Amino acid sequence: MKKYSIKDIAELSGVSVATVSRVINDNGRFSEETRKRVLRVIEETGYKMNYSAKSLRMNKSFSIGILVPDISNYFFSDVVQKIEEILFDKGYSTIICNTARNQEKETAYLHMLEGKGVDGLIVISGAEAFEFDYSQIEKQIPYICIDREPKEKSRTIFISSNHYQGAFEATEQLIHSGCKQPIIAVHNRKSTSTKERLNGFKDALKKNNIAFNENSNLLNVDIRSSLFEADLISFLARNPAADGIFSLNDSIALEILLVLRKNIRSVPKYIKLIGFDDMPAGRYSSPTLSTVKQDTSKIALTAVESLLNLISFPSDTGKSIIIPVSLTLRESTQGN
Repeated sequence: MKKYSIKDIAELSGVSVATVSRVINDNGRFSEETRKRVLRVIEETGYKMNYSAKSLRMNKSFSIGILVPDISNYFFSDVVQKIEEILFDKGYSTIICNTARNQEKETAYLHMLEGKGVDGLIVISGAEAFEFDYSQIEKQIPYICIDREPKEKSRTIFISSNHYQGAFEATEQLIHSGCKQPIIAVHNRKSTSTKERLNGFKDALKKNNIAFNENSNLLNVDIRSSLFEADLISFLARNPAADGIFSLNDSIALEILLVLRKNIRSVPKYIKLIGFDDMPAGRYSSPTLSTVKQDTSKIALTAVESLLNLISFPSDTGKSIIIPVSLTLRESTQGN
């Protein structure tokens, strides 16, 4: 099979080498007709760009590092998958690093990505107890943070769902559905998103003249613990007036739902339940789970556009972009 060069592609397309380069890099001016013609010739000839030569010529690796705390988490995996798809369409490869919320592992991955010469970093959430510390690496690599407060906001762009809005509206939904004593179920209180959701919950109670008390409105849970079921039933026994639960995420909400069903406490008749993240499993639970939906498509697109802009204009930092959320109401919050 003949090995085609970019010059061959230009001749077969009837355009200049510069135009072929602009089409390949999706950069510069060319008509839609020209784009389609060049791409058709590339497909017909099986032309493959010499990325090594291109990287050396442009001093770019066309690769992006993504630090994710838990790839098994639905929200994280959904965002990462969409980011990867967008970057691929733009000619970038991705190196996905699962840090397991471990600071030492994250630091090791940072040094590895630095060594590979990635053009940029996307840092998604992370260990609850520490902020992302960019000073751990020597090279000035553009980076953006998703759902993770950066240590130095002036050096990056922070992108997050509106966690406060989601919690506030979820709690108000419980109250409007008839709940007099809603509680919030949390698994930690250190992450940025948790703090915002707790604030939204408290403010919704305050707006509706319901006093917040840590003993009766705050349920600390660990769904991985063998004591989870006993702790939940014990909490509800101590707080018999509790009639609604806003869960920090859908995973916790679904585990709570299983325990309530096992202990013959009907949802939504006995207690109403709403989660956060809109996991697919919530559509198939019994009853189906009401939840707060994060706009992962917009988060992913905003992250990619922000990072690629930073790569071109490194000083365009110091921004915070908050993405609105929406309620998805199902059976678990229906009125009696």
